[in-house]
Amino acid sequence: MIVLFTDFGTCDPYVGQVKARLAEHAPAQLVVDLLHEVPDFNPHAGAHLLAALASGFPPGSVFLAVVDPGVGTPRDAVVVMAGGRWFVGPDNGLLSVMAARHADARVWRIDWKPENLSSTFHGRDLFALIAADIARGEFPADKVSPADTLKVAFDAGDLARVIYVDHYGNAWTGVRSVPTNARVSAAGELFKHSESFGFVGKGEGFWFTNSVDLLELAVNRGSAAATFGLKVGDPVQVQRLN
Repeated sequence: MIVLFTDFGTCDPYVGQVKARLAEHAPAQLVVDLLHEVPDFNPHAGAHLLAALASGFPPGSVFLAVVDPGVGTPRDAVVVMAGGRWFVGPDNGLLSVMAARHADARVWRIDWKPENLSSTFHGRDLFALIAADIARGEFPADKVSPADTLKVAFDAGDLARVIYVDHYGNAWTGVRSVPTNARVSAAGELFKHSESFGFVGKGEGFWFTNSVDLLELAVNRGSAAATFGLKVGDPVQVQRLN
């Protein structure tokens, strides 16, 4: 299984081009679109999203993870194995939270370059080919070299900021496993806790622990982003009470 996690969006041709390359080099593999609306140019938010979402996929899955504002520069390209899953992408922090949270993490640098390598589309021309090799069970030992660590690494602890706003306007944060009695505030508002949407009134804001164990801010049948002016990067205050 190859899992796509990018900031490419779904209205442009980039995802289709990547899938065409995967179909050419790994035609027997299932390709899953996990997310193509990772916050643009934001590997920090993407790193926390990826770490939260990856556990929903079986061991052996190969993640093609591309949020790469430095594409074409000397930044490294890497393969990471963590939590029994494979990750292929840029060494810009995007894979670092996943790697840091798993004791089995290993890193390889991609030394190889294909004959045709666009300076702006390594997702299609480089990462897709390496991901296809791994998904076929043919680890590309001749194209990579072992490395001790990633060069760019974010703090793997909780990130008390909005890291994603979904199409409902729900604001995901990078904070995990919050007790129900915690005080949660953002954008000058104090949010009460609810287990789910239907336990609060229409238009009422609240926080909950979502399906991937992240603290999320929401409005029942409304948009937390619009109601409270929340956007990616906004700080969230979480006070864990005794």
